[in-house]
Amino acid sequence: MLLAGLLDRMIRVGTVGVIDAAGERRTFVGPEPGPKVTIRLHDRAIEWRLLLDGELALGEAWMDQRLTLEEGTLYDLLELVMTNLARADRRGWVGVVQRGLNALRTAYDRNPIWRAKRNIAHHYDLSGELYELFLDSEREYTCAYFPRPEADIEEAQRAKERHIAAKLLLEPGMKVLDMGCGWGALGRYLARTFGVDVTGVTLSKEQVTYANERAAREGLADRCRFFYQDYREVQGRFDRIVSVGMLEHVGKAHYGELFAKIRELLTPDGVVLLHSMGHMAGPAYPNPWIRKYIFPGGYIPALSEVLPALERSGLWLTDCEILRLHYAETLRCWHEKFERNRARIREIYDERFCRMWEFYLIASELSFRVGDLMIFHLQIAKDRHTVPLLRDYMVDRERELLAAERAPRLRAAE
Repeated sequence: MLLAGLLDRMIRVGTVGVIDAAGERRTFVGPEPGPKVTIRLHDRAIEWRLLLDGELALGEAWMDQRLTLEEGTLYDLLELVMTNLARADRRGWVGVVQRGLNALRTAYDRNPIWRAKRNIAHHYDLSGELYELFLDSEREYTCAYFPRPEADIEEAQRAKERHIAAKLLLEPGMKVLDMGCGWGALGRYLARTFGVDVTGVTLSKEQVTYANERAAREGLADRCRFFYQDYREVQGRFDRIVSVGMLEHVGKAHYGELFAKIRELLTPDGVVLLHSMGHMAGPAYPNPWIRKYIFPGGYIPALSEVLPALERSGLWLTDCEILRLHYAETLRCWHEKFERNRARIREIYDERFCRMWEFYLIASELSFRVGDLMIFHLQIAKDRHTVPLLRDYMVDRERELLAAERAPRLRAAE
């Protein structure tokens, strides 16, 4: 069995059984308890690919059913693999090969506007119904914020809106730019709740259409407008700039350009809130499977890659917050809803797409549970005096917003 030597060295947690293409079965037991799975490999070629380029080959083998499960679930398999990889010593020849392949994949990492448009369309211009079938009612496709463990995705996404709004110090009439606005949920919330004027930009035509139609239906079209536009093309001045989940699509070669643009657009007493996924253990290569099938051109930064560009811009970092497990819980909720609606999603696409999407959602969740991913919030200003000296205002404002949202429901109940 080609994989025997690798698995002997790799498995330290859990148990994995492997049935190869010839029907030979081997079991590899780690010294620590963990998930127990048995996989079947349906051809010999996939053994070589798993050995030489496992990060890409595992997802492809699952999608194409060249790897199937005899025991356990996909979650069990990925938890076992990712937990053991997190502990693995990658100084051997397999690690050398993998690092070489990753270096080739990321050697040309610039993200000009034409490429950014193509990359965003690949993921976000899929069927609108797909996103209805696994996201919340507002189509928030970014990390939620769980104020209590038992919160559902609707409560957690509304809490995320309040959490971000509290850091923006909004006042009626302010001009707000939402960079990478998605389907417009946050922009609608800010316009509706604070009476601000929101401009949203995204490189997804589907998102622009949906966001403007929904703003019109909700009577917000006069102060909430969305455009098919790259952030580098935006003109004007804004009192507040918010960006949730866009930095992962900017490209590490463009961080200086991003902060220079923010400085150009921001008023002297303006405030920025930047929300992004990040690596807590320093820079890391993008996962090749995610980059090929889910987010082409995507790059999740470490703070050590972002902060030097921010420092050179002359902007002030006025607050930084790390959210550790909120995205794991968000992805769990998305995956559960995806599985409830899997039959309909299969009708829209096919079984291969479903297997690809479940692999993406589960692997992403586990990247936050057992890998090194987290979310960071950077609050930024031009002037050090713009935001209060103490952070208490954030918590106070969140509580005020929650109380105001609950009040109409209480009056209706009476």
